[in-house]
Amino acid sequence: MNHHSQGHTHGPDAPAPGGDAGPAQDIAPLPDMLARLGARRSAPLRGLVEPGPTPDELDAMLVLAARVPDHGRLVPWRFIVVAGEARRTLGERLDALYARQNPELPAAKADMWTLYLSRAPVTVVLVSRPDRAAKVPEWNQVLSAGAAGMALTVAASALGFATQWLLKWPGRDAEAAALLGVGPQEKVAGFIHIGRPARVNEDRPRPALDTVVSVWSPDQSISNDTP
Repeated sequence: MNHHSQGHTHGPDAPAPGGDAGPAQDIAPLPDMLARLGARRSAPLRGLVEPGPTPDELDAMLVLAARVPDHGRLVPWRFIVVAGEARRTLGERLDALYARQNPELPAAKADMWTLYLSRAPVTVVLVSRPDRAAKVPEWNQVLSAGAAGMALTVAASALGFATQWLLKWPGRDAEAAALLGVGPQEKVAGFIHIGRPARVNEDRPRPALDTVVSVWSPDQSISNDTP
C-alpha cells in the first residue's frame, strides 16, 4: 500500500506546496536517531536498575519532553519528580492510605506501594492540567500531555535509559493523587519510571501499517444519519 502516491499534483502550473512559505529547507536525516526510535520499547518495571539519570540528565530529558505540540502555548501539563529517599517516604504514605481504604488488606501487601516506587531509580509523574477557560478544546490539551509523556520516553531512550509508563491506583485515586501534590483540577496521566535496562528484551509484535493506516477518499465517509 503506497500512502504517498495519491492526491499530489506537482505540474509546472501547480502552486508550490506551502504557498508563500518559501523554498523547502534541507534538514539532514539522522540515521542514529531513526535506529534508536526503531528500537525503543518499554522495559519491565522490575528490569529498571541503577544507576538512574543524574540531575543534569534528568533535566535534559524534561527539557526535551516539554518540546511538544501545545496549541495556544498553554502548557497544559507538568512533571513531578520522585527520586532518592522521597520514593520511600511517598511510598509509605501511599501504603498508609491504601490500608485505610482497604481494611481487609493482607499483611503481605502492606508495603506494596513503597516497593512499587522503590524499583525504578527515578519516577516522573506526568500531570495533565487543562485550562478549561481557554478557547483551545480540552481534548487538544489532554493530547498535548500525552505527547509530553511520549517525548520523555524518547528522550530517556536517547540518553541510554529505559522507561515504563504505568497508571496504577496512586494516579487514579483522588486522595492518593493529593499526596503527590496533584490538585483537584488536575489528573495524573501516568507514572513514567526511568532507569537502566537490566537486559534487552525482545520486541513485541507491532501492527502492520495496512491495519492502522488508510488514505482518505470520498467514498470512505461515514454517515452520521440515524435510521
